[in-house]
Amino acid sequence: MDGRSARKHQAILDAATTVFLDKGYSGTSMDDIAKLAAVSKQTVYKHFADKEKLFAEIVMATTDRIDGMIDLVADVPADAETLDEDLTRLARRFLTTLTQPGVIQLRRLIIANADTFPALGAAWYEHGFERVLATLAATFERLTGQGALRTDDPVLAAHHFAGLLLWIPVNQAMFHGGARHTEADLDLYATAGVRTFLAAYRAPGPAQPVGDGGPA
Repeated sequence: MDGRSARKHQAILDAATTVFLDKGYSGTSMDDIAKLAAVSKQTVYKHFADKEKLFAEIVMATTDRIDGMIDLVADVPADAETLDEDLTRLARRFLTTLTQPGVIQLRRLIIANADTFPALGAAWYEHGFERVLATLAATFERLTGQGALRTDDPVLAAHHFAGLLLWIPVNQAMFHGGARHTEADLDLYATAGVRTFLAAYRAPGPAQPVGDGGPA
């Protein structure tokens, strides 16, 4: 693909993303996409055989954006003394990434078409969020081995961690049609979520000496 063709290809992808998110899959036509991309409909079909293939490419292209989150999850230090701070920093970045308006819109779009394109929805989940959960589980397993956490089932612990963070803002956004949270809300969800998670999963520390009960 030469430079001019590559630019048209990207223009079509950008236009299609905008129209799909605005009108949904069934409400989008190739004419709409061609008009917004400032190309002919024949050019759109030259790059993409049909609307379904164009939709699939847009959806799967977004999974590459999760790589930065995976790197962040994999790099949590094992220092028990700073575990609260390290996990809270991770939680806040986690929330920032996964509650972005574009991510919420795409999530809603994929769920709305899951019955029509079940394989595509499953692929998006497996190559995106499930990769983050798998990396998070591996990180919790490592922290358990190093004595910072106690997780009999690291995968379940990863789901608990994500659920504590995302349940409120994501569900509010999904049902209200857009984000309802503030930055202060995300700070609260991060700190409260980590505090609750560590109440269940922090490894017990060394036993504290017991006094004789007499006067100091």
